[in-house]
Amino acid sequence: MKALFLLLFPVWLGAQTHVRDRLVPADSVVLTGFAGQRLEASYLNRILVQDVDRLVEPFRNRTETRCWQSEFWGKWFTSAVLAYRYKPDPALRALLNKAVTELISTQTKDGYIGNYAPKSHLDQWDIWGRKYCLLGLLSWYDLTEDRRALDAALHLTDHLLKELDNQLIVRKGNHRGMAATSILEPLSLLYGRTGDPRYLAYAREIVRQWETADGPQLIAKAGTDVAHRFEKPKNWFGWEQGQKAYEMMSCYEGLLELYRLTGDQTYREAVEKTWENIRDTEINVAGSGSAMECWFGGKKYQTVAVHHYQETCVTVTWIKLSLQLLRLTGQMKYADAVEQSWFNALLGSMRPDGADWAKYTPLAGQRLEGSEQCGMGLNCCTASGPRGLFAFPFAAVMEASDGAQVNFYTAGAFRIKTPGGQYLTLTLDTDYPVSGKVRFRLALSRPEEFTLTFRIPEWCRQMTVNGQAVSGPKTAIRQEWKNGAVVELNLTMEGRVLRMGKEPEMVALVRGPIVLSRDARFEGPEMEALLTPPGKEETIALDPVREPGVWMAFRANFLPESYREGGAKAVPVVFCDYASAGNNPEHSLFRVWLPQLLDPSRLP
Repeated sequence: MKALFLLLFPVWLGAQTHVRDRLVPADSVVLTGFAGQRLEASYLNRILVQDVDRLVEPFRNRTETRCWQSEFWGKWFTSAVLAYRYKPDPALRALLNKAVTELISTQTKDGYIGNYAPKSHLDQWDIWGRKYCLLGLLSWYDLTEDRRALDAALHLTDHLLKELDNQLIVRKGNHRGMAATSILEPLSLLYGRTGDPRYLAYAREIVRQWETADGPQLIAKAGTDVAHRFEKPKNWFGWEQGQKAYEMMSCYEGLLELYRLTGDQTYREAVEKTWENIRDTEINVAGSGSAMECWFGGKKYQTVAVHHYQETCVTVTWIKLSLQLLRLTGQMKYADAVEQSWFNALLGSMRPDGADWAKYTPLAGQRLEGSEQCGMGLNCCTASGPRGLFAFPFAAVMEASDGAQVNFYTAGAFRIKTPGGQYLTLTLDTDYPVSGKVRFRLALSRPEEFTLTFRIPEWCRQMTVNGQAVSGPKTAIRQEWKNGAVVELNLTMEGRVLRMGKEPEMVALVRGPIVLSRDARFEGPEMEALLTPPGKEETIALDPVREPGVWMAFRANFLPESYREGGAKAVPVVFCDYASAGNNPEHSLFRVWLPQLLDPSRLP
């Protein structure tokens, strides 16, 4: 279990940890049902089929001056290590061993692992790529205790610090230095494993440089909207761009790791403030955001067509940052955010067979394939998507100091250690979120008193535990538990109508954590038809129906536009889950937000 905890949620071996997390991931996990099928598809058709020789080849050439080939190895590798922890298949372990061996073989005598020409070291995406190499090497070391990986990581870092001597890292690379300084995360992890004070000192130096006039000011501007921290740049993807979403959150992930080492409350407060701001101003109904890969105040613009909307790398990093805060604090708002994003934006970006991931996933239009990048045969989001996918299962049920906390109601079996030191297996029998019925069965060797804590989702208006109504963000049962004990939950699943805007108003349907969407492949009114939900109620009746190629589908009655006296009768309209909408070989048109007729009599 220690190795898994280090891999998913790192702690520190060679240095004192000032802050301990409230939650620890499950020791082992097996998901069943729809979520389990999606993980298996990605495992077989994306993780296992990767050509690792192609990922390593750029490190042998070292001729690059501007591109980011070096990130792909680390993104795939960290995804694959998570996948192996989930399902330890010998074929995947052999592939991982080959990948790490080949990468280490490219390391130069002075320690460099990268694909940039010597004269271009530290430029563009060079440090960013070294970060991903470090994260991959450390994940392998945590999994296997293979000293080769740690030694290579140490040599790589020492060489980087030597190259950075007397230079400002915030002036390197792109996006006000956020890409380069996101190396804070592996640097902090490396200090934790070695206790070498040089690594902690440089981690602090990165944070100091952040707050200078040249830096992204990630602490000083934590109270400023992420979309408006700097003026709009002349070069959208250049150094001046301070709103780059993915890189910004990556830096905050590193700041949380440094907080765990130092206990500096300023670091934690900056991350929490920024997370709240992203949620309140950027995250849309599907649980993600960004346009052209940057924050833009997008929550209020989600009902209109947005260029290059909702990058999958942003979705993944939002999930990862939220999971960091969940295990640090135990607060259920972070689990709510992860559930919303994982079931909608993330699964919506994954092709059903798991072989590919969309680069952008709009709320209306088509799910279109992205192009390969840097001649690597894949793009950044194809490499990154599985990182969010395989981080989820280990956070569903987590170990707490007083027992266990259930964050996500996903069918499967989860093993943790109790406060008394014995193994507890929680088996969840459910088709959630198709229905809200969840049945837990406990397996343990001897009776023990501890607490089971259950999340009450933010969207849930009524939840019962063993027939008793409960309220709040969570509920807990403390008692002596025996082998075979059963707990039954029932979460009310109802269709809800969301409304945005006034002139015109837009509406969307959700059910439980699932966003619903129209899809052109279903029979019924044309996609351009103006449809109005009857009345102004917050809920709407949804009747389950079967539609081929989708996970969930429902029929609801809507009022069509009519020029007849007295209006028209309601017509049935089919909706499906957002993850399935347009996610087919034909790339059928889909739409989440539906425009409503403008009534001039109600204008001011």
